[in-house]
Amino acid sequence: MKTILVFGMGKVGSLVGILLNKRFNVTGFDKTNPPENPGFTIINGDINDSTLLQETIPKYDTIVSCMPYNLNLSIAKIAHAHSKHYFDLTEDVPTTKAILEMSATAKGAMAPQCGLAPGLIGIIGSDLAKRFTKLRDIELRVGALPMYPNGLLGYSFTWSPAGVINEYINDSEVIHNGEKKMVPSLDGLEHINIEGRDYEAFSTSGGLGTMCETYEGKVDTLNYKTIRYPGHAKLMRFLLYELILKEKRELVEQILTEAKPPVAEDVVIVYAVVEGWKKEGLAREEYYRSFHPIEVDGKKWRAISWTTAASLAAVVEMVADGKLPQQGFIKQEDIDFNAFLETQTGSYFKA
Repeated sequence: MKTILVFGMGKVGSLVGILLNKRFNVTGFDKTNPPENPGFTIINGDINDSTLLQETIPKYDTIVSCMPYNLNLSIAKIAHAHSKHYFDLTEDVPTTKAILEMSATAKGAMAPQCGLAPGLIGIIGSDLAKRFTKLRDIELRVGALPMYPNGLLGYSFTWSPAGVINEYINDSEVIHNGEKKMVPSLDGLEHINIEGRDYEAFSTSGGLGTMCETYEGKVDTLNYKTIRYPGHAKLMRFLLYELILKEKRELVEQILTEAKPPVAEDVVIVYAVVEGWKKEGLAREEYYRSFHPIEVDGKKWRAISWTTAASLAAVVEMVADGKLPQQGFIKQEDIDFNAFLETQTGSYFKA
């Protein structure tokens, strides 16, 4: 793996390119250049120009998509057709299932869902699960939040508004009482206190990636919930269902983006709990970390930006180093967490 084409030069995509450019020859692709020069060449083009994509993608060893969930599939199809390694950040279940189907004939690695959730949280959950002889529960939680919330929503859109709304509207896959089921997002509200601060968590779509298929028949309970400040879920249910705006996603995205712009000071909370049996009996393992903005090459990056970008870049490194399969579908839960942390970009999660 020598040349990498990164689609999408937003905050996350730009940083993915910067991190990978430390080891590989990176080229970006976007309609416009980012505000600051990322230090690698950028192709200016329209993602909807299929002719341009067909001409461009075959020139690179590896394709990385940091585009919104609804734009990934066209890129993945061309990458698959030309036997390229493919990586993305999608949380969208239909997109992932389509990539899973095409990966059966892939000559390169196909690794969607390389972000935080799905992505890092599944790697961590699986690492905890390996410590047990028999599993009972796997409960995974992630929150990307403003450090200093204001207003009733207690939120700012440091992540893709389209992705957030997609997660809130689509149903969530879980294992409950040993059976794989679909449950409504924004349901299953629970209260969490972390280091003396109150939060809430509720079901959202896509956070488990392929884990339900992997752990079906092995656990009684498996679920993923998004962490927010108290009161957020109630207001989002009001907006989407009482005002019946769930069918007007673009309008909701516009309203929320204008009302809750991104902030510089944010925090990413990653929390995983696994229960089951070891030789000594019933046991519980936990992982908790809160990640804050950091500097990369002298520039400050939001927590959501660097944690997402570093999660993806670390998986790319593992494929390049032969620590993951070189062809076919790569499940996030099959990625070894210790090997992940030993990569150049995975080491950011150690600090």
